Amino acid sequence: MRTTVNSRNLELTEALRAQIDRKLHRLERITHPDADATVELIVHASRAAETSHVAEVSLMNNGTVIRSVGTGPSMTAALDNLVDRLERQVVRSRERPRSVRDRAEEGLQDQRSTPPNTADGEAEGEASGAPQVVEIKRYDMTPMFEEDAILRMDELGHAFFVFLNAETDRIGVVYRRGDGSYGMIDPVVGRSGRAS
Repeated sequence: MRTTVNSRNLELTEALRAQIDRKLHRLERITHPDADATVELIVHASRAAETSHVAEVSLMNNGTVIRSVGTGPSMTAALDNLVDRLERQVVRSRERPRSVRDRAEEGLQDQRSTPPNTADGEAEGEASGAPQVVEIKRYDMTPMFEEDAILRMDELGHAFFVFLNAETDRIGVVYRRGDGSYGMIDPVVGRSGRAS
């Protein structure tokens, strides 16, 4: 596995670099031989002592991008958290049947084919002026925590991010509020089938 390491507010020493290589070496038995990992180390990322050190990784593994974040009171603790989470994510991505991904892609291509026509030859929705869906995005959802979803949202520069909550196994949405803070939508479906 090829590894690139970047650091913010931290001097990247040879000992730290060797520690990162040793910890990521654990993943080599389950990743593709040509996998690429980009690690970013950040110190003083939070005022809270227990999350002041952050280690982020983007792993390109056989065409799949896996991102994970680990925090801790020291860089060693942050790296340990990161590698544990990343290992679980890599295993989950390998266990997911590839044929399911292929079927989803085929379904998406079928939907992009020509729109259904009405009796007079116009595409459906054009004559009625009804709102139309012009793009559908599908992606694999890896379970993550709220903090990871917020980091991912900020990384992408989006105002909201839909994710699979690792704690509840439900779909959630984090969003940036007008005052700069963050909010989260955690849908709960009642027994009658309606959100409550």
